Amino acid sequence: MAGPIHYEVYVRRTAPAAWTLLIATEDRKAALETAEEQFQAKQAVAVRVTKETLDPETMEFNSLTILNLGLPEEKSKKKPEAAARPACGSPKELYAPHARALIGRVLEDWLKRHGVTAFELLHRPDLAERLDASGVELQHAVQKVAVPESQAGGQDLHGMVRHYQRLADATISQLMKAGRSGQFPSLDDLSIADVAHRLSGSADRAFIMGGVAAQALADRQGARARLDRLMDLMDGAPTEGPPRALVVSVVEQIATEMLAIRSNLADILGPSLDLGASLAALVRMVAPKEVERLIAVDPRMGLLTPTVDGPAARLGSRIAAGDFPRLSAALARFITRELSSSRRLRPSDPAGEIDILRTLAMALTSASGRLLTLEEVQNAFVDRSRSLVTPDFVASYVQSCATVLVEAEHLTRLCENVTGAANKRAAARWLSGCVKSVRLEAELRQSTPGGPNASQKLLTLARLQRSVRAVQLGEIDEREIAASIGTLGGTLEADAGLISQIARASAAVTQKLGVLLRMAAGETAPLGPAADRARTEALRMLRASEVKDALSVEPEASAALNALMPAAGIRL
Repeated sequence: MAGPIHYEVYVRRTAPAAWTLLIATEDRKAALETAEEQFQAKQAVAVRVTKETLDPETMEFNSLTILNLGLPEEKSKKKPEAAARPACGSPKELYAPHARALIGRVLEDWLKRHGVTAFELLHRPDLAERLDASGVELQHAVQKVAVPESQAGGQDLHGMVRHYQRLADATISQLMKAGRSGQFPSLDDLSIADVAHRLSGSADRAFIMGGVAAQALADRQGARARLDRLMDLMDGAPTEGPPRALVVSVVEQIATEMLAIRSNLADILGPSLDLGASLAALVRMVAPKEVERLIAVDPRMGLLTPTVDGPAARLGSRIAAGDFPRLSAALARFITRELSSSRRLRPSDPAGEIDILRTLAMALTSASGRLLTLEEVQNAFVDRSRSLVTPDFVASYVQSCATVLVEAEHLTRLCENVTGAANKRAAARWLSGCVKSVRLEAELRQSTPGGPNASQKLLTLARLQRSVRAVQLGEIDEREIAASIGTLGGTLEADAGLISQIARASAAVTQKLGVLLRMAAGETAPLGPAADRARTEALRMLRASEVKDALSVEPEASAALNALMPAAGIRL
């Protein structure tokens, strides 16, 4: 059903002018007459009348033009698009961080074979000469850059290839010329501090210092030895001012590229570590103070977090001192990427994977604000939790459980250690299926010689129920799972007639009341039918006159029972 209607009159005073509202009225005839008068009196070169109908559902007006007189609107001329240019136009632009990252990707295999980074390639004449002599690999790298860029920008592929080939040749020539002219001082004759002070104020100081640092790594093989050499450069760096900043900047860039390679990280932290232990060691390296504080509070965390020593410990000290903010941010992003990936932290140990994940969560949360925001940490663990509730992981996680009850306890722990509403619901479904299964009921109702008795089984169910309430599942899931455990406890108690046995036992009244009140409070039996029957029996006994007389002569026992009554839901 249409809503209110009104009419709007628009005019254009000159041909290039925009439309302006003249009047708005509910009288159709008045709107049309006004528009025609404006046009005939030559007060406007064009007039337009629109009918505006209000949609009561969306509360928006639907417009319909009912009169249009005069000159048509002039179409605006499109501005000519600027010709697309290559991403890099000069050798200097190849030294930018994003360009080095691209070089690292297109020359990944070559750099890995020679054990160097893109930064070193751009600052070592011998490496540039070696790459130039390879021919084919440089040509393939140029094509990897030129093809996608020409497709994205609609440019000529052959022209783009020629451009980047010329750019590569010019960069190699410039670097080799710098090497031949002795532009890069040797640290055999000078200290890194002397070089930094001499370069202070020079226009090419970053390029030259990069060449000095890259050349200092030339005789070092392996990421661990190369990182150790970089830390030596930091130890010899000036203590303050621009000269120190120059050394720190160059070392940070090389270390960032070096540690971005997974194989280098394995060499530095320990090749025998799995992904979970490597990430824990990495967190300990970038946040040593926070991790040490956590280990002091929880020594078990020290068993799960590998010790960081050698050049990794030296780097950690530098990061803790605030020397390498970009490197620490890059390592933090690497950690969150790995956590968000589908790679298992401990492929052959599902329970250990949950332990190491909990350790990482504590460490990263403690370091949040300095390395990552709390939101980034939470998002990473939500992504990782998604892999913990998949059928494959859950099946491997409970595979070693000897009984169904142990399986339920394991799944409760899984619920405790996943985060995110959807992941909590998925984990709760696994636990609910186990608790409600016929297998669990059959296992608990079956009595085996030497096995747990009814009281022990009820105690185990009570602990399981309390654990379920503590893992912060959704309200509905928690209520349903806890109720299922309570119902199962009621069945076990009824089968054994445990409450009746307690009531008929020859023990002292205070002892029997204590047992019943603990059952009613959910300490030794799950809340549900069994706890309700224990509460009813306790109330019956408390109302008996002989029980009141017995309690009156035992004030200490009476006080202990009075302390249990509120938790058992009893008020006298």
